[in-house]
Amino acid sequence: MRPFVLASVAVSLDGCIDDAGPDRLVLSGVADLDRVDEVRAGVDAILVGAGTVRADDPRLEVRSPGAATPLKVVLSTGGPLDPAARVFAGGPVVVYCTGGAVPPAVPAEVVSVPDLPAVLADLAGRGVARLLVEGGTTVHTLFLTAGLVDELHVAVAPILVGDADAPRFVSPGVFPPGRMTLLGARPVGDVVLLRYRP
Repeated sequence: MRPFVLASVAVSLDGCIDDAGPDRLVLSGVADLDRVDEVRAGVDAILVGAGTVRADDPRLEVRSPGAATPLKVVLSTGGPLDPAARVFAGGPVVVYCTGGAVPPAVPAEVVSVPDLPAVLADLAGRGVARLLVEGGTTVHTLFLTAGLVDELHVAVAPILVGDADAPRFVSPGVFPPGRMTLLGARPVGDVVLLRYRP
């Protein structure tokens, strides 16, 4: 038994999740950010990679008044995490370390695991029935190549990044064969939300 895994990403028209500049590129508009907040409020945990914590310093919180913030989860394959990162404020955090790599002391529970199925099994044991995976590139690639995504939300922003060095939604990998099933498509402000079942 494992949690239902919902992967969510905002991309430019040319498939980038950011540009190569020092500042974070915000792809979602106000309406889509409100939609993401609703999605966050409906899950038990939100997972990002350590690279996303280092690059974007996300809070991983629900902004809606009165809504509880889900469990915050960070997946790390090594490297330092800043103990002052915003993800570590305002609610419990679990850092899963794969490959035996354990980051220096952070204000979170640190759990060493061999692989993604072990992460999902541990989360299920904590009562997590719905997991939201918000990236970045490495994490989305890991979940999709492992066939561990139950639903995929892609918010396509009307922006062309045009930078060969910009990070993409996924990196090269061996993905499950076949076409995904389109569950829905709708505009959210100036963004188009595509929902797929892998």
